[in-house]
Amino acid sequence: MKTNAELQKDVQDAIKWEPLLHSAEIGVTAKNGVVSLTGIVDSYAKKMQAEDAAKNVVGVKVLVENIKVKFPNSRSKTDNEIADEIIAAFESNTVIPEKQIKVKVEDGWVDLDGELPWDYLREITENAIQYLPGVKGIYNNITIKPEIRERVDKKDIEEALKRSSIDDKEIEVSVSGSTVTLTGAVHSWRQKEEAGRIAWKTPGIEHVKNELKVDYEYDF
Repeated sequence: MKTNAELQKDVQDAIKWEPLLHSAEIGVTAKNGVVSLTGIVDSYAKKMQAEDAAKNVVGVKVLVENIKVKFPNSRSKTDNEIADEIIAAFESNTVIPEKQIKVKVEDGWVDLDGELPWDYLREITENAIQYLPGVKGIYNNITIKPEIRERVDKKDIEEALKRSSIDDKEIEVSVSGSTVTLTGAVHSWRQKEEAGRIAWKTPGIEHVKNELKVDYEYDF
């Protein structure tokens, strides 16, 4: 079990351990498993890496992320320049179906829209642009419309969870049409995210409702 002070220090140490975040000024508070991150960084990649580092810490139940991205004047870019780099990034990755994706850039914030057949393509699309200079944030609004229309089998998802490293004893899987809902509890934020990724790999799926809770006891 951890106290609030111990959890705060663990998250601070996890963030400092990331080479990209070595000089980033990120504030951390922790209370009853709710961790808040604040501060200013000079790239969207640093913002995401701080979030990922915090999620990997055992004991984090909820993450509140209020990190701002602010570029030095020498590194700022116009929305048109960012848009051109996004197009180039998509064209250089043969996996990304760029013709099915609509992009809007406004004040450094990128909106992604469109329909793709698999969630991994949606994830690859976002990952391809999060390190581009000038990007302040990404709204990934891409929806999933599977090419394969078949009944989603609850048992297949349960077996996939059992094959993984996740402690799935308290996970409940329910299926309604093309929507999968995960309820119950896991022992870390990373397990919650991994359970969601596993569910998204199911053929025929359009939506995943990841309602898993992170179960961790604290020493008060």
